[in-house]
Amino acid sequence: MKKNQQWNLSYFVIAFFVVALVQFLFLERNIVQPLPYSEFLQLLSEQKVSDLRVEQDKITGKLQVPIDGHTLFSTVRVDPALAADLARSGVGFTGVQENTRLGGLLGWLLPFVLIMVVWHFLFRSLAQKQGFGGLMNIGKSRAKVFVQRDTGVTFADVAGIDEAKAELVEIVSFLKDKTKYARLGAHIPKGTLLVGPPGTGKTLVAKAIAGEAGVPFFSISGSEFVEMFVGVGAARVHDLFEQARQAAPCIIFIDELDALGKMRGIGAFGGNDEKEQTLNQLLSELDGFDPREGVVLLAATNRPEILDPALLRAGRIDRQVLIDRPDRKGRQAILKVHLQKITVTPDLDNERIADITTGFTGADLANLVNEAAIVATRRGADAVSLDDFTAAVERIVAGVERKSSVLRPDERRVVAFHEMGHALAASSLPAMDPVHKVSIVPRAIGSLGYTLQRPTEDRFLISCQMLKDRIVVLMAGRAAERLVFEQISTGAADDLARATDIARQLITRFGMSASLGQSVLERQSSSFLGERMPSAMDKDYSEQTAREVDLEIRALLDEGYRRATALLEGRRADLDAGALLLLEKETLTPEEFPPIRPVKAATAVARLIVPQP
Repeated sequence: MKKNQQWNLSYFVIAFFVVALVQFLFLERNIVQPLPYSEFLQLLSEQKVSDLRVEQDKITGKLQVPIDGHTLFSTVRVDPALAADLARSGVGFTGVQENTRLGGLLGWLLPFVLIMVVWHFLFRSLAQKQGFGGLMNIGKSRAKVFVQRDTGVTFADVAGIDEAKAELVEIVSFLKDKTKYARLGAHIPKGTLLVGPPGTGKTLVAKAIAGEAGVPFFSISGSEFVEMFVGVGAARVHDLFEQARQAAPCIIFIDELDALGKMRGIGAFGGNDEKEQTLNQLLSELDGFDPREGVVLLAATNRPEILDPALLRAGRIDRQVLIDRPDRKGRQAILKVHLQKITVTPDLDNERIADITTGFTGADLANLVNEAAIVATRRGADAVSLDDFTAAVERIVAGVERKSSVLRPDERRVVAFHEMGHALAASSLPAMDPVHKVSIVPRAIGSLGYTLQRPTEDRFLISCQMLKDRIVVLMAGRAAERLVFEQISTGAADDLARATDIARQLITRFGMSASLGQSVLERQSSSFLGERMPSAMDKDYSEQTAREVDLEIRALLDEGYRRATALLEGRRADLDAGALLLLEKETLTPEEFPPIRPVKAATAVARLIVPQP
């Protein structure tokens, strides 16, 4: 139904008031006889009027003898003194009331119009957002429809996910030539779920599929189905699939599917909950359409662990495609796409950028390119260089420099020796990621200094010894303070928290403790949004085991602290020289201070499974 054909309750309200106004204007004219004031005085003297009502400028009453069939009259008052003089003259006269009908009409009508305008622009828009902004629109889908020219995205714009792209090419092939699959009775899966961390390009991939296939692309967020009243979301799901069937072949893309497809039975409302009703309608729609019609459902989420099992069973969402963080080769391909949008120096090597951006997603790399362009613009350069990308990585990883924060001289000395302790420990352990930069300039994240380590290659496995070496690097800051100043400060609080986390995971998750064995005491969360917070419910082991875990964690931290202290004692000259140079320059690189270069190239391979120091 077209919008201009839809009736709204407000139209009936306006019509009612218009009819009432017309009746009000003409009712009095039809039943009341207007009289000249002179005639009224004569009738009054003859006592032919009664039931008089004297108002400020008008007199009304009842006629004893009807005039033209009217028994009611009204007359406009005239000043009594003037009326007496006019009566003696014998001339007929009448009063004339000022024409205030328009003013009265506006005074009565304007408040009503103002209320209607406020209702239309304020309350109606709010009601539409809540799902009841018009009786005929309450169940309509608000999906945005894109066609090929609107998406502007093809597989050429998607890089770094070659394996996932290969699986999704089948969907494009089916949409372009579905008879090829129907020849042997095969059909494309009804639903495909794109799973991966935030920023890896799930929505971009869905648009690329629509752009390659050249078909309508229905895009909607899962949260837009969930409304205030039960049944509204279910009606919108039904309407969306009806539109898709009429536009077939086409693609339906539901972003943030977890907002719509959360596991049922969780919550206080049971089966009458709006979200559950909407999910039930989605399940029935997936069962009700024939995939040979050319309707393909794509969905994306970064929380697959909370989706309802009925939604992921075969015959509904048949296939799951993982879109993970890109590896080194993938990052180079993504950078190649984004670097075309800015002006770079001829000698810029995107491999060097890929080396220092381990763990970055596609969105992170796009943001990095933009930040580098901003840095280059700020310094007045004609093109973006590698130094600009290095500064952009530091800005993203460590935060913005706060050069306005001035530390006391004794505090700067503590911070300098603390950070140089981290750097020397990292350079002394062969398997550690190389030191990229050491600085005592405070950053926006709250740190008074930082030691930046960046892996040069991706890592998928990490050994027990490498985990212990990470603890040594983290404990080296406090060890340097104790060694030089014979006291410790609060500056190592974050280092201690991260070292404790690594020690706990080493024991409870990875089974690397000799005394506790290889049992897994705390299971790893499968969420792409980060590790879940530990709680008492996660500990399904005895108090005795918990005590052993605590003792083992303490032993690992003490061992790391002893190793860090011994390492720095052996390199005391480098520690003193590096701290003094750091106090002078505030920022050091391995080229400026060779002792912090790695002993040998790290065999680093990783998206790390533990926090990176």
